[in-house]
Amino acid sequence: MNNRGSGRPPEYDVVVVGAGPVGSAAAFACVEYGLSTLCIEEHGTIGYPVQCAGLLSQNAFRECGVSGKSVLNEVSGAEVVTGSGNRLLIDAGVTKAFVVDRGILDREMAERAAMAGAEFRLKTAVYRMEGGRLFTRGIDGHGEVSYKVLIAADGPRSTIARLRGMKRAGFYLGGVQAEVRCESDPRFVGVYPDASPEFFAWRIPIDRGRARIGLAGMTRVKERFSSFSQQFGGACLDFVLGTIPIGVMPVTYGDRVMYAGDAGGFAKPTSGGGVYTGIRTARHAAATADSCIENRAFDDTTLSRYEQLWKQDIGTDLERGLMMFRMRQTLGPVETDRLVRALSDPDILGVIRQYGDMDRPARVVKELLKKPALYRQSGMLLRCGIRMLTGYNG
Repeated sequence: MNNRGSGRPPEYDVVVVGAGPVGSAAAFACVEYGLSTLCIEEHGTIGYPVQCAGLLSQNAFRECGVSGKSVLNEVSGAEVVTGSGNRLLIDAGVTKAFVVDRGILDREMAERAAMAGAEFRLKTAVYRMEGGRLFTRGIDGHGEVSYKVLIAADGPRSTIARLRGMKRAGFYLGGVQAEVRCESDPRFVGVYPDASPEFFAWRIPIDRGRARIGLAGMTRVKERFSSFSQQFGGACLDFVLGTIPIGVMPVTYGDRVMYAGDAGGFAKPTSGGGVYTGIRTARHAAATADSCIENRAFDDTTLSRYEQLWKQDIGTDLERGLMMFRMRQTLGPVETDRLVRALSDPDILGVIRQYGDMDRPARVVKELLKKPALYRQSGMLLRCGIRMLTGYNG
């Protein structure tokens, strides 16, 4: 960083906007490359307000680079429950995901980045951008910061994307979640597709007597959540509202800025989770920033390396996940019931246990195509749908 005490605004190699897991991961990675890095966060406390279900796959948790102190529970599988009462239990027999306290996790990630050398500025919001400068307002009044590269990790309603006039994600889901007291097996997440025809509802066990219940969709979200929550009896506590972007923005870079995580629409279209994909994009953004600064090249052609990197890494899974999301819109309760019955075949369940991956679902779908039992039980609808999702032709 330069220009301290010179009367000019401080300049950093990289400014990261947003101090959630994606922003903190980007800041940490930039510092690891030896880049002077500032992370700006509009809220006064990192990790709040919580806008996440708090269920992380093993891969996602590993990407965070934190200790286990945020872990509240470990789950090994899921139970899918249709509106007609049909149930599908998928149990891997080993830990597949962690239920975490996102406040603790987010703070630990920020602390790790700060200990590595990143600077953090809280209660600071960006309101204008001009010529490699950010204009901010916050607890210290109005300020100005200069940067060589900016990484926007400021969530689904990204201020940076709005200020730059960027085209956004193709779909946005509203989400509601609350904690309830209910008895359930802590090993299994509950999935309720018919509770939200555009996506699904969920039950995430914190322990045997408590769970997080939630629902996401595009219409009537609060009304549907109210109806869904009635089956769990007790009063709902700690309400969380959030927005989930589905579909990566058409261009994820431009004018010295790269868009990472939810700011770029990188949530997984199959589950809405954004930690794994977001941190992957943060790493690629940091690598691109390092290359730009090393070569003193900040044009869009140089920045396009970022898009090349994330596409090579997670592009195929995001593209096929979006196809799955679109197919989901065509499935009503009858088709969902048929699908659950088809997947209950022991041979099919074996494939799901072996190849199932919360972060990269394309492979398990391809493996399922090799099972004639799936076609016999689910008919032409599923056959056509899976071929559409995977591009598999034999």
